[in-house]
Amino acid sequence: MGVLNVALIGSEGLARKLGKKGDVRDIESYVHKEGSGKSARVLSFLRPLKYPESLRPLLSVLDVAKAGLLEVGSLDSTTGEAMVALGCARIRHGMAIVSPGQGEWIDPGQVRMMLDQAGLPGWGVVEEVDEHDLRSKLFEIREVISDELDELNSSSLILPVDQHFNVKGVGLVAIGYVQSGSVSKHDEIEVMPSGDSGVVRSLQVMDDDVEKAFSGDRVGVAIRNLREQSLQRGCMICIPGEGALVSHASSTMVIEKAPFQRRELSVGEVIHVASDLQFAVGRVTAIEGGSASVEWETAIWIREDGGSELLVVQLDSSPMRIIGSSSSISRKA
Repeated sequence: MGVLNVALIGSEGLARKLGKKGDVRDIESYVHKEGSGKSARVLSFLRPLKYPESLRPLLSVLDVAKAGLLEVGSLDSTTGEAMVALGCARIRHGMAIVSPGQGEWIDPGQVRMMLDQAGLPGWGVVEEVDEHDLRSKLFEIREVISDELDELNSSSLILPVDQHFNVKGVGLVAIGYVQSGSVSKHDEIEVMPSGDSGVVRSLQVMDDDVEKAFSGDRVGVAIRNLREQSLQRGCMICIPGEGALVSHASSTMVIEKAPFQRRELSVGEVIHVASDLQFAVGRVTAIEGGSASVEWETAIWIREDGGSELLVVQLDSSPMRIIGSSSSISRKA
């Protein structure tokens, strides 16, 4: 089953045109599925609730999505921030949908210029909503990035957990998005940071029992021989011995400043970062050139292969909360 997770920053009305509504947390999901079995194609639209008031749901969506849709109702600071966030999160493929209010007009050329400035030159601009055409273009994007997705599937397993509970007759179940790698029935897994291990009893993706779940899947993992206390929101499921993640109590990061961001970080400031569905708080302890040393309030897990992408934000910064991004992170001794 080929799943493409799409960040949808726009109205509920647009989301309902594109897919069938699924679960609701701080993120709404809408699913469109074509075909069945191994040949099925799936678009999973993830819409952050309470954005722009709250930034965290948007950050979670950007951690999962590989493509994007942005409904542009006006050319204001919120639209600019959303574009910058998408660009800093490396969502290189998507479409901006020009959707002005009644009696209003938005210049598509200005939308194009803003996309380019925000680091989204590969995005298209759509002036009329045709849900069939939009879905077709998104399936085309899925084909364009198929090699990238295959590479993720061959990487080490990283599965952040956002829910867990006991199910009668099934046992302990953890739910989350597979960020990289794959997980199969009967795999031995390890939960970080507890270090406890268990065995995968069964897997479920989109209400279907499966033998294996891949990168991009939202999966329910039934686990045996694991203490429930080992699971908590934000813990990570990995395969023992793969060394997928390294714990950082403090880090040094090279930060690529976001477009339109004029502020400079200073020693003593508090920053927030999002990576692999983690949301970490840190304090800047040193600035040297383009690098910042940060001490984390709670340890953050960084990919050992250097593949982590951190989106750096300040929740109380105005008018632009997106500070930038970092893909160069080293553990500070």
